[in-house]
Amino acid sequence: MEKIEHTTVSTNGINMHVASIGTGPVVLFLHGFPELWYSWRHQLLYLSSRGYRAIAPDLRGYGDTDAPPSVTSYTAFHIVGDLVGLLDKLGIEQVFLVGHDWGALIAWNLCTFRPDRVKALVNLSVAFHPINPAIKPVDGFRALFGDDHYICRFQEPGEVEEDFAQIDTAKLMKKFLVSRSPKAPCVPKEIGFRGLPDPPALPSWLSEEDVNYYATKFNQKGFTGGLNYYRCLNLTWELTAPWTGVPIKVPVKFIVGDLDLTYHIPGVKEYIHNGGFKRDVPFLQEVVVMEGVAHFLNQEKPEEVGEHIYEFIKKF
Repeated sequence: MEKIEHTTVSTNGINMHVASIGTGPVVLFLHGFPELWYSWRHQLLYLSSRGYRAIAPDLRGYGDTDAPPSVTSYTAFHIVGDLVGLLDKLGIEQVFLVGHDWGALIAWNLCTFRPDRVKALVNLSVAFHPINPAIKPVDGFRALFGDDHYICRFQEPGEVEEDFAQIDTAKLMKKFLVSRSPKAPCVPKEIGFRGLPDPPALPSWLSEEDVNYYATKFNQKGFTGGLNYYRCLNLTWELTAPWTGVPIKVPVKFIVGDLDLTYHIPGVKEYIHNGGFKRDVPFLQEVVVMEGVAHFLNQEKPEEVGEHIYEFIKKF
């Protein structure tokens, strides 16, 4: 880990913290919520030892990267703009792209807006969601799961931050990272996130040291930046309307755990396995469903995920 270099790059009006290691073709890793560059620590080492330059930024709003205060500064265009600016600053023409959770959503967006910058994509957890012009994303989640669904609960600025503040950050991180329920997280206001059951002992893949790294950074930065991605879902939907029906035109491998909550959203399995996914992502080459694996698969199964990425990108 001490061989990983940390730099700050100015891009798109913000200062972005970037972790990187190795030399060779570039693999760009995009993390999700509530995560950091650190979620890719194992894959950075794995890919760099196989002749790649592995780069993982803290995305806008996270860790040691700037967090603009305005909610509306977190649309897909802002985040993709940060990444294009980062690549330009580093003099990188094209990358292999790897995303997880929100990072996967951003990766799909990057491939939609700037496919010229991506050689191939390995996405984890979140399948491509074509724009549905008939319903806003948050309204869609509300219709499926009700007002207590976490994405609906995240919408009101300040409300969830207050809830999070009532619980020790390390304990909160454990609740997020260790959860293995494939059910959609629904959190009634009166119970709050503080009322969620405490996780059992840490699994072998997560140490107290790991948890404390996350906790320290979120204590410094707060959760607002990360939550603002959710608060911009409907705004991004409006702004990306011109891209309705545009397919993903880069080679793709998709990996999901069979206990991942995203895999159990109604209709998602059918979409992935019955032809919809392949229709919208015509260069989809492989779908991997990892058995007995939950949402944070890149941390839970670091070696296997590293190998899956390597086996795919070495073809190009």
